[in-house]
Amino acid sequence: MADTLLIDLFKEVGSIVFQVAKQEIELLVGVDEEVQKLQDRLGSIKAMLDDAEEKHAVKQRKEKLLLGKLQNQYYEMDDILDKWKTARIRAEIEKEEGKPADTNAPAVVKKKVCSFFPSPSCCFNLPLRHDVGHMIRELNEKLDKIFKDKETYGIDFDRQPDVVERPTTTSFVDVSQIVGRDINRDDLLKNLLGVGGQEETNSYCVISLVGMGGIGKTTLAQLAYNHLDVQAHFQKRMWICVSDPFDQCNVAKAIIKEVDPNHGPLNDTNLQTLMRKIQVLIKDMKYFLVLDDVWTEDSQKWEPFKVALKNVVHGSRILVTTRKHRTSEVMGSVHPIKLGVLSEEDCWSLFSKIAFSNEEQLKYLEDLGRKLASRCKGLPLAAKTLGSLMQNKRSREQWNKILDSHLWELEDIEKGLLAPLLLSYYELPSTMRRCFSYCAVFPKDYLFSRDQLVLQWMAQGYIESKAKMELEDIAEEYFETLAMRSLFQDFEKDEDSDGRIIGCKLHDIVHDFAQFMIKNESFEIDGDKKLEIDCQSVRHLHLKISKEMQCLESIDRAKNLRTLYLLSHEKDYEFEMLLLNSFQHFRCLRTLILDCQIVKLPDAVENLIYLRYFQMSGNVNIEELPETFCNLCNLQTLNIEDANHFKKLPQEMSKLINLRHLIFHDYFSRHNVVFPKGIGKLIGLRTLSIFNISDKDHREGCKLGDLKNLNQLRGTLRINGMANVVNVDEAQNAQLKDKIHLCRLELSFVGSRMENDVKVLNALELPPNLQYLLIDDYQGNTIYPNWMMSCTALKVLRLRCCFNLDHLPSLGRLPFLEVLEITQLYNVKKVGDEFLGIEDSKNEKDYDVIFPYLKSLQFWGLDNWEEWIGVGGMGEEEEEENPIIIKTLPRLQSLSILGCDELKSLPDYVLTAPLLKELEISSSGYGSWLLEDHYQRDGENWHKISHISNIKLGRVYVQRDGEPQFDSKSNDDQHNESGSEISDKDDVGACSVECVVDERVEVDNDEGPEIYEADR
Repeated sequence: MADTLLIDLFKEVGSIVFQVAKQEIELLVGVDEEVQKLQDRLGSIKAMLDDAEEKHAVKQRKEKLLLGKLQNQYYEMDDILDKWKTARIRAEIEKEEGKPADTNAPAVVKKKVCSFFPSPSCCFNLPLRHDVGHMIRELNEKLDKIFKDKETYGIDFDRQPDVVERPTTTSFVDVSQIVGRDINRDDLLKNLLGVGGQEETNSYCVISLVGMGGIGKTTLAQLAYNHLDVQAHFQKRMWICVSDPFDQCNVAKAIIKEVDPNHGPLNDTNLQTLMRKIQVLIKDMKYFLVLDDVWTEDSQKWEPFKVALKNVVHGSRILVTTRKHRTSEVMGSVHPIKLGVLSEEDCWSLFSKIAFSNEEQLKYLEDLGRKLASRCKGLPLAAKTLGSLMQNKRSREQWNKILDSHLWELEDIEKGLLAPLLLSYYELPSTMRRCFSYCAVFPKDYLFSRDQLVLQWMAQGYIESKAKMELEDIAEEYFETLAMRSLFQDFEKDEDSDGRIIGCKLHDIVHDFAQFMIKNESFEIDGDKKLEIDCQSVRHLHLKISKEMQCLESIDRAKNLRTLYLLSHEKDYEFEMLLLNSFQHFRCLRTLILDCQIVKLPDAVENLIYLRYFQMSGNVNIEELPETFCNLCNLQTLNIEDANHFKKLPQEMSKLINLRHLIFHDYFSRHNVVFPKGIGKLIGLRTLSIFNISDKDHREGCKLGDLKNLNQLRGTLRINGMANVVNVDEAQNAQLKDKIHLCRLELSFVGSRMENDVKVLNALELPPNLQYLLIDDYQGNTIYPNWMMSCTALKVLRLRCCFNLDHLPSLGRLPFLEVLEITQLYNVKKVGDEFLGIEDSKNEKDYDVIFPYLKSLQFWGLDNWEEWIGVGGMGEEEEEENPIIIKTLPRLQSLSILGCDELKSLPDYVLTAPLLKELEISSSGYGSWLLEDHYQRDGENWHKISHISNIKLGRVYVQRDGEPQFDSKSNDDQHNESGSEISDKDDVGACSVECVVDERVEVDNDEGPEIYEADR
């Protein structure tokens, strides 16, 4: 009996085992198909989430909970797919290296296992296939339950979207309630009334007020519209609230009604007819038209109005208020006025006017009121909304309660502020909304680097790919759109790159709003504050920690983190190890930013398999990365920022096959970081900010030829160690000419040899689209003209510390050169026709324009330069008689001659440049003052420069904006700026030395401070 029971039991167990085994085998075989289904379902869920957000469907508590669960499952699906893709990438890398794809099992065993399955692709990482199969099955079960709950609770995400109210504006305004816009008002009135402007040449011009929602654009427009001078200046004033969408017929009808209030019903929907009516009505009048709250960026919608609003009367004005710079541009604005925030005092004044009904109340609550007003951060709408909220609150207890709460927890504040910000937010595509919200990860007043921000967006997967477009270019478009829609402020620009925005900030209230939109996902935690986060839902964490912090164990539970910004100023080994050991818990990280004083990364960093963006900031003291770092096969960006201890990249860098950006910041322009040979295999690199050529003692290091296949490089490349290039072939092997996307190149020849430098430089074939070139410490005595003339797209050229050059290269024919700086060329004694590119100035023929686009020309530290002769080396009389027609420096605006103590005079062709408005001449303090003396106000050559608006001789402006700055006196009784007498040239020299030495020690340029020591 017992035997029978046992036999039956074994049969049943065997059947179960067989069924389980069968299911497992089906799971392994079908996982590729399931992964594809998951990919499709991920797209559907993303669309559902975006749709729910756009329709403002998150209202009821059950809806919020359901969408929260759906969002979590979205992230989980993304992680599973990422795990699958990562394993495939690793398999390819291991195949390339000749290793078995599954290192957990011997190759023979794998072969036997694979024979059970119909598809050879199933050999790929069996344990992973098993894990992914189970994950997908569990995930599908969770999703099925969520959709079942959706039906059970009757939640409808397909309902009509809630409409964010767009307030209709009018021209009426209470002038007494306006504060802090006097400068903007005066600027606007000047443009409206044509005060001090040029003679009117068009029938109308467009002026625009641009700024974020709630900044006061409409209020300022109302102020101008109702100004008495404006009323008297124009025959007709019209106020149209345009809003969004820009309905051409409705706008046209509104204009007609404003011009002729007695006009009958306008039932016509023919745009041509309406435009003709406008033309007839305004043909003989000078009008002022306000188009308030314009959103459209479609120039075609404005085109009919552009024509219809023209008439024979000059001086009409169209004032446009908009949040978008692009709108201002398409409407042809010639006077864009960007509105900034109010000052702290003006903001308080606006708040107090509304919040306090009497003087007694003001005194009683002023201290709390000022604190509340400061939270408005200069935003007029916030001051008005918060002031209105406080009107009926009389006790300090009530005011303290509001002061201690979060701004967005106050219902009345939310109603007042949320609508205008939501209008800007929901007008963005869903991809850009995620990019904007991501900015909340960083603390308030954080200065965003444009380049770093777009790379972090890429790391999070926010950038949707487009055919024939690089991800970086799409991300750049996103940034431009957000900037042009006034969601960023306080822009920093690179003047060497046509004013390109390189940095920006978020207004504090816009930052609060971004945080509000992802409040369950993004957190900022200070080390001395209580930890209050939902560890399962948090995805982005900015964590400032200290040894006293008691929350590290809690943070370990935040295993779904996708961004970790770790900030600490602690320097404690045990604490550091505790910190680093926590890394292994954050396996979903896409972005990791370290700003703490750690000295070593653990080998376990390889566990961060999804990592796309890794940044080491200023506090990090790491000297080299572990070899396991090279197992991060998804890594897109390695950003080493000002980490002055860093010495070496890992040898197996070639395994980072998805690396697109290898960034070292300015300090490294002179640093000897060892680059391994594998760099040359990273053909996907878009950014390689520096490339260090190793000397013969570093056999594992890079050679110049390793750049050969890196033809996707863009932006800036600095090549250090040109002295280590041993032959011409190596220079040619670099194939710089094939790097068509590279626009900036810096070549450093420190420690090189004269003869070799000339050959190597001449052998380099430069990128065809190069716009910026720096040559540093070149030891050759010549730069061949043909080589230099190959730089046909060059805009900026800097030659530094080329001590052996005895004459300047031919530069005058570079067609687009705008900035030329020549520094510390000690062997140059004479500058003549070769500099201009004129080979035979006595040949009777018309020459092209010389330096046709040059705007800024600077010479500094040419110690032995004695002579700068004019065109052809002729005197003035000879030049007048010479039939050669030469147009030189037609666009030159700024000329600086610093520390060129032996130079005696400047050629007339430079000083007579038609647009020259800045001239600076200063000695080094070590030699003579010949040039300064030559052009003093009381000297015989003053007449040659007196027409220049701004002239600085030594440390003193002798003329600014065309006006003399002090009386002409001899050097012996000249007074300095502080009023004390300068009695001799030694003292004058001391003043000059102070100025010039400052410039010499830290030359301020876009590469960052560079230290130079004169070899005297």
